[in-house]
Amino acid sequence: MGIDIGSVSLNIAIIDEKLRILESVYERTKGQPIPVLVDVFEGLEKRFPELCGAVCTGSGRDLIADVMGVDKENEIITQAKAIGYFHPGVRTVIEIGGQDSKLIFLERDERNGRTVIVDHALNEICAAGTGSFLDQQAYRLGISIDEFSSLATRAEKPATIAGRCSVFAKSDMVHLQQEGTAQEAIIAGLCYALARNYISNLGKGKRFVKPIAFQGGVAANKGVVKAFEELLELKSGELIIPEHFKVM
Repeated sequence: MGIDIGSVSLNIAIIDEKLRILESVYERTKGQPIPVLVDVFEGLEKRFPELCGAVCTGSGRDLIADVMGVDKENEIITQAKAIGYFHPGVRTVIEIGGQDSKLIFLERDERNGRTVIVDHALNEICAAGTGSFLDQQAYRLGISIDEFSSLATRAEKPATIAGRCSVFAKSDMVHLQQEGTAQEAIIAGLCYALARNYISNLGKGKRFVKPIAFQGGVAANKGVVKAFEELLELKSGELIIPEHFKVM
């Protein structure tokens, strides 16, 4: 069992000895990760009574690993190992979670067939450029994050919005609403703002080598996927959303 305690969600993957995924869990913790973890464990215990080992990753890994007495692993390494297993051809990983985002550059060691991390970058503490940024804006607009994702793809042209800071984004949104800008255009503009912020802050002028994988909870947002495809000038199939993108 792999346990990922993040800032916003609890993610679990259970695999067998042949590395097949038997079950995965993605639960928003709403600031209460331990009670959510205990509830999930109670359900898993009934379905997997012979579970024999665990490893922890994520921002809360130290607490959980120490309490459970299990190993912990850096989440850059876990992301790279997962994509190396499922999609060995991928050379760049975009990973965006609730309050963390990562950019990982990979190469393939032809001698042993292993995926090797050659460079990586992490976001700063500010939530701009993460899933929390989108959650905040969806809340301000009075819609769910699922509606947000759907509406973003309907815009003919995304509005221009500052994505470097949530405060600036709110100011731009208010101004656009006063001008009568369509809600779809504003939502799409927020998705493009997040993607631009990610590319400039984490990429810092580096080339995103294709094919590229998009992982983490934000990969479920169709508007953000579309923004990355356009801003990185990607053709169909060059941005891969892994089947298990939430629990990689």
